[in-house]
Amino acid sequence: MAGHSKWKQIKHKKAITDTKRGAKFTKLIKEITLAARSGGGDPAGNARLRLLLEKAKDINMPAENATRAIKRGTGELPGVNYEQITYEGYGPQGVAVLVDVLTDNKNKAVAELRHAFSKNGGTLAEAGAVSWMFEKKGEIRAPSGTMTEEDLLEKLLDYDVDNISLDEGVFTIHCQPKALDEVRQAVANLGLKIESAELEWRPKTPVDLTDEQSEKVFEFLGTIEDLDDVQNCYTNLA
Repeated sequence: MAGHSKWKQIKHKKAITDTKRGAKFTKLIKEITLAARSGGGDPAGNARLRLLLEKAKDINMPAENATRAIKRGTGELPGVNYEQITYEGYGPQGVAVLVDVLTDNKNKAVAELRHAFSKNGGTLAEAGAVSWMFEKKGEIRAPSGTMTEEDLLEKLLDYDVDNISLDEGVFTIHCQPKALDEVRQAVANLGLKIESAELEWRPKTPVDLTDEQSEKVFEFLGTIEDLDDVQNCYTNLA
């Protein structure tokens, strides 16, 4: 399995240079609120919330923002009732696309998505149309430092890890979803700095396109991810 898709590499590079911090905060606050609502407001007993709070620190979100989001989720403060939906469709060149949406207005969210798809040569599809092409995995990224791929693999043998790859000095570790927090902590305990730790939809069989075709797909995916209610966008493009 390839360690990292071109789209993921573009996303990570964009995240480093992206100046739209307010939009990042808004999207992450929604996730924190939902995680607290579904799993409780104590990070010690809520692995998903724990991961999101680590992400909040990484993007320098003020602690009070995260605290308010948790209290909205637990009902200690009044808040918006967000709905989490995964939409499916086809982008340019017929690539399969999954879009994770977190919204308080489903009609508005789907209208914006449908417009963005059709404007860029894609189409929204029915539930189940493309999701069978993907599987949910945990993904952890960490700069390798002086550690080799073999060294890391040996140190993580006792964990539910599916794949480890090294590209441009960064490890990408894929694991079973339930093991994400445990593996993230194990990697951190080895002294590696965690760049990201997320649940991702991974394509079972990535497809290859020419550079020109891929560029059009990347532009489309960027447009989708810029929508206010879109949390993440995944494709089967290699």
